[in-house]
Amino acid sequence: MRSRLLLAGTLAAAAVLAGGCGGGDWSEPRPRAGAEGTLGPGFVDPAAPPAPEATVTPRPGSWDRVGPSKGYRVVLLTAGSRLQTRTLVSAVRKWAGEEHVSLRTITATRPDQYVPSIGRAIGLAPHLIISVGDDLIDPLAMVTPSHLGQQFLVVGAELAEPTANVTAADWTGASFRGEGLGMSSKYDPATFTPERAARAVRAGTAAVLTGRTGIVIWLS
Repeated sequence: MRSRLLLAGTLAAAAVLAGGCGGGDWSEPRPRAGAEGTLGPGFVDPAAPPAPEATVTPRPGSWDRVGPSKGYRVVLLTAGSRLQTRTLVSAVRKWAGEEHVSLRTITATRPDQYVPSIGRAIGLAPHLIISVGDDLIDPLAMVTPSHLGQQFLVVGAELAEPTANVTAADWTGASFRGEGLGMSSKYDPATFTPERAARAVRAGTAAVLTGRTGIVIWLS
């Protein structure tokens, strides 16, 4: 079933691509870029690093001193028009503006665009792809294991069985996992506040930038 969906998606029309925050010529080779700053105490226990697919609850603010270095490229991959999704999209764009990230946005507007939109994002060779929107969870589960060299951050949801290149930033009320698991009984659209979305983006990107990938960052 997955292979048929992947083939159908590959033949479908690609998603809409739009420019975002920060300039830069993406036709040039991707610059070397990484983290600036260090994590504060309580993000993870350095004596007991989290296992793959583990869920960690960092101390609030322990991610505040970490940001991307100059030249960092991000693709915002999004689908859906619900208020929750729009709130998360705004948070990603605000973070990108504050951190002077070179941001491109790919928006999938129909189910047959979900898989090709991920492929197009990968084709841009960003440092990080940030995914927003529950509709992308199952397509990401299909595609990401075949592209382990590309880092992904899922905000406001998570993959049921993420590979090492997929990190999630989640909280009670936002734990959609796809693969037929449906919405959590604790799913609550009211928890998708601008403040919580901003914290999720910053905590999640701090995890990726410092190499704490393949885990779920759980916000209290």
